[in-house]
Amino acid sequence: MKKIVVCFLSLLWFASRVAAADPAITSYSLPYPKVGSIERLDPALDAVLSPDAQIEKLAEGFSWAEGPVWINSTDMLLFSDVPNNRVYRWKEGAGINVFVEPSGFTGEKYEGTEQGSNGLTLDRNGQLALCQHGDRRVAILESDAKSFRTLVDRWEGKRFNSPNDLCFDRAGNLFFTDPPYGLGPNTKPDTDFSGIYRLSSDGKLTLLSRELERPNGIALSADERTLYVANSHGPRPIIMAFALAEDGTAGPGKVFWDSTELVKRTKRPGALDGLKVDRFGNLWATGPGGVLILNSAGKHLGTILTGDLTANCAFGDPSGSVLYMTANKALLRIQTKASDAAR
Repeated sequence: MKKIVVCFLSLLWFASRVAAADPAITSYSLPYPKVGSIERLDPALDAVLSPDAQIEKLAEGFSWAEGPVWINSTDMLLFSDVPNNRVYRWKEGAGINVFVEPSGFTGEKYEGTEQGSNGLTLDRNGQLALCQHGDRRVAILESDAKSFRTLVDRWEGKRFNSPNDLCFDRAGNLFFTDPPYGLGPNTKPDTDFSGIYRLSSDGKLTLLSRELERPNGIALSADERTLYVANSHGPRPIIMAFALAEDGTAGPGKVFWDSTELVKRTKRPGALDGLKVDRFGNLWATGPGGVLILNSAGKHLGTILTGDLTANCAFGDPSGSVLYMTANKALLRIQTKASDAAR
């Protein structure tokens, strides 16, 4: 399996090297500019984020950066620029290059503003899986780094709205969200809800929940018994926790975190969005002000204040302990003491 992962991603790495960087992008080099600050609300934050940790800006000039994922075999980060229909790669010392274009809409005419890929992750074979807004599906990038294979695009014969974020469990089952953000203004959705779905490794699609208005970021707990989903809905800005049964179905959701009071008190902009769980069970949630660190009981330990709207985050680097953040037009990172629970 490891040989398959390395071989596939090496092919993608070779293909990406021929794509030139966008001249509108500024790619920084060491020493990287420092931005933002850290809000420390609980001494427990010191266990995962050093008091002297600083946020570094790696690049900027994107339209809306999203969905970062670290590729161990080639020591590079991939992330989406949703409006520009691209996946970029960043590599230490090499900066930014276009990795895949188009990334989320492969048709002739798109009438919306969010056509590209959003969430990115790797499957068990090391293949890149993409939530494609414009094509309204979850797809796999083929080894030519240009074409896509549909993984799933319909529920009971009805097209998805615009799959947004995704994660795999260790058995290869896929979980993803389907809000309407990628639909054009004249596109009528096929369903009257925004779903949370599970595609089993044998191809069976299950609707886990339809109770959230705008399900967005999604992550599994370290023991894979709980599914966390962020609701990017202004009137109900919550993170829900769903208990997963042995057959993969989900029970009724319970509110794990509600950012209503935080927004009211701080006036910080930003909706709850991307989620990652670390090996200690903490949830790193992009939301008002930047990246919120919540422990497994839902206590807010602190916030990485990026200074801008922050869409998503991912652990990476050879150590697995660097948190990469897509913050509006910029790509940022910070050194932590944690790492991804799935690592």
